[in-house]
Amino acid sequence: MRRDEFAIEDPKEIEDFLNGMSFGFLGTVDEHGLPRVTPLNFVYVQESFYFHGSRLGEKMEHLRRTPAVSFTVADEYALIPSYFSDPEMACPATAYFKSVTAAGEAFLVDDLEEKALAMEAMMRKLQPEGGYRTIDAGDRAYASRLKGVAVIKLVPKRMSAKFKFGQNLKPDRLQDMIGRLEQRGRSRDGETAAHICKYYPGPR
Repeated sequence: MRRDEFAIEDPKEIEDFLNGMSFGFLGTVDEHGLPRVTPLNFVYVQESFYFHGSRLGEKMEHLRRTPAVSFTVADEYALIPSYFSDPEMACPATAYFKSVTAAGEAFLVDDLEEKALAMEAMMRKLQPEGGYRTIDAGDRAYASRLKGVAVIKLVPKRMSAKFKFGQNLKPDRLQDMIGRLEQRGRSRDGETAAHICKYYPGPR
């Protein structure tokens, strides 16, 4: 049975997470029904995912044959060792993370205005410092490039988010976990401790 204490339903929380990530995994199916997972950059604009690439290749063959896809984005914040919970047993070892999974049908975008919107959003995400000419469908310098690039759009039929930060812990264990993370002091332990406080559903 799915554990829903980690589920996130706030659209802004989900969108903020997706806007802060640049990399995900696209799941497609080949002609034999075998799955393939492709790592690729993405943007999330107006409740849709956009990807770009060549018009040729295995991924595009899969999409033309079977447009049903899944797409997952995940970010691991901290590994939680078993000895944080038990001095001997290995089973409590886990990780704290955020993830979003979407499913729906993907299709090629032909409209140049929409292509320009997606590619400009991609540039802003991957190159926020600027240093490039704004992508505009009305700019003749970009017209042939926009026609040549494949832009794929996924409008999710289903989308779920899971943010796991100890929401299932009892209050005394929660405080102990925060203290252990703060004491360990790895690069994202402080951020993880803050998320534990943010997402905990009850009094601490």
